[in-house]
Amino acid sequence: MEKKYLTEVKSGVTPQTWWPYQDFGSTRNAGAELKALSGGAKNFDTPKPERLIERILQIATNPGDLVLDSFLGSGTTAAVAQKMGRRFIGIEMGDHAVTHCQPRLSKVVDGEQGGISKAQNWQGGGGFRFYRLGAAVFDETGGLQPDIRFATLAAHIWFSEMAAPWNAPQDLTPFLGASGGRGIALLYNGILGDKSLSGGNVLNLQTLRVIRAAAGDYTGALIVYGERTLLSPATLEAEGLTFKQTPYDVRARK
Repeated sequence: MEKKYLTEVKSGVTPQTWWPYQDFGSTRNAGAELKALSGGAKNFDTPKPERLIERILQIATNPGDLVLDSFLGSGTTAAVAQKMGRRFIGIEMGDHAVTHCQPRLSKVVDGEQGGISKAQNWQGGGGFRFYRLGAAVFDETGGLQPDIRFATLAAHIWFSEMAAPWNAPQDLTPFLGASGGRGIALLYNGILGDKSLSGGNVLNLQTLRVIRAAAGDYTGALIVYGERTLLSPATLEAEGLTFKQTPYDVRARK
């Protein structure tokens, strides 16, 4: 039932959109869809039916577009996006990201036939990546977390420079790796065993030798992040080095 007050209709008929459950499904339909996927277990009280999300994506997106669901819930939006040829990003803090969303999307990729599968002629295919967020790199002011660990900062710097995940070695060194003719090194948090206020985090000839030794056969261009450098611009150029100062040159995004 819909109630309208007189003040809402004095100027004529108010615009409205009405999507009946007969066309777009109901919570009951959505619950049945989830039960079929989970072997009969009831997991969510108010899930959305796939037909409803299908209509929203038909109106607002085109095939290949990127759909963001910041509160993934039961994973319906991601499942529908996959079946409709949209890319998607789903974010979920609850444990059901592992217990429900990931298994559901795996079944979608395998070609499950619930929801809108028949309407979209869905036969399965594609895939998705499942990531767990690590420790926060930045605080609420945009500065580095004061207790950030070397590996966490290294992973962030590598990704910001290389646009790819960092495969951390078992034994950490200041040399993070190289790709595409560029190497990355990080002097931070006593990685060289020198935990004095500035020792070990400063780029000088001694720390450069340690970085070069860790780099092994790699002799190409090198970006070094550190607290400061004692090397002159001429030495940096001769050694093929680009120095970036921590924390000022560490950015949340490029």
